[in-house]
Amino acid sequence: MPKVATKSTEPLPKLKNIRFLDMRTKLAYDLRSKGRIMKRILFSILILLWTNPLGAAERIRIGYSSISGAYIGLWVAHDGGYFAKEGLEDQMILIPSGTQLAQVTVAGEIDIGLLNGSSAMAAALQGADLKVIGNAGNKMIFSLYVKPEIKTVEALKGKKIGITRYGSAPDISIRYALKKYNLNPEKDLTLIQLGFMATVAGGLSGGSIDGGVVSPPTLFAVEKLGFKELINITDMDYAFPNPSLVAVGTILKNKPEIINRFMRAYARGIQRARNDREFTYKSMATYTKIQDTTVLQKAYDLYVGKVLEKAPTINMVGMQNALDDLAKTVPAAKNAKPEQFIDHRFLDTLEKSGLLKELYP
Repeated sequence: MPKVATKSTEPLPKLKNIRFLDMRTKLAYDLRSKGRIMKRILFSILILLWTNPLGAAERIRIGYSSISGAYIGLWVAHDGGYFAKEGLEDQMILIPSGTQLAQVTVAGEIDIGLLNGSSAMAAALQGADLKVIGNAGNKMIFSLYVKPEIKTVEALKGKKIGITRYGSAPDISIRYALKKYNLNPEKDLTLIQLGFMATVAGGLSGGSIDGGVVSPPTLFAVEKLGFKELINITDMDYAFPNPSLVAVGTILKNKPEIINRFMRAYARGIQRARNDREFTYKSMATYTKIQDTTVLQKAYDLYVGKVLEKAPTINMVGMQNALDDLAKTVPAAKNAKPEQFIDHRFLDTLEKSGLLKELYP
């Protein structure tokens, strides 16, 4: 740090004859030209410039749990520079498991996680200080695609069905659907966890599984390969927090303005996706690695047209459904209420800010 003279008997040169290297040097000069009080004020500003430069972006680590159209708003917000415009240096990290993402969020490795609400509730019921601050979507968007020779749901008996991971949204969805058809997923068939949505598609095309639970745009890609949709879970309108936006209590308490800025950037990302198809196609292609325009168009029409909320609003019926599903394996969920897992402050702030009216006049 350059030394700043606070006393001098030398006459001050005229300002116009000085060539300042930067604003800090100019502030140092001004310290000599003002009274004692002004000197102290300017000196404080000078120290602030050196220790905390104006305009420095706040880092925010954002985790998401799947390659799915459910994350279009997040992708477009990043690619469109909306996080940066809010003064955030966003780092997006794919962690392909809602359970694992909940764990690293609780551990403080992730600031905001986008994952199925059930995983967030399960962590909270085990003592984690984790809250849902919004939902990107409020229903399950999956289908079961199978080999062409499988014609009926009854024919699934004895077959191998690929999912991403146990406890994931695809796992919860297919168990829900199979029970509607009076099939027991524990006895009548085998659910195999394969990690990624792309790996499920690969298992189908490679023949290691007989069917796979997939979501758009992967869903449309496997359809083009000749696999057939046997169960459309989306049409069942299974209300569910999918995905939820979650954060730990310490961040919500200590960094509320960062959360508010995230919410504004996310809302702008959704609005951009709704109004700029071509830009959104490019974002989807980047993160899904799918270049087929027809597949991207179909995924866009489904998610942007019918699934993604203009703001990350929370459907309480879906939250209750998630609790009911958890209650099958987590006894504490039986007496829990959806409200205890939610922090509405940031949604309320977003709505009161007038931004949504500005985006959707």
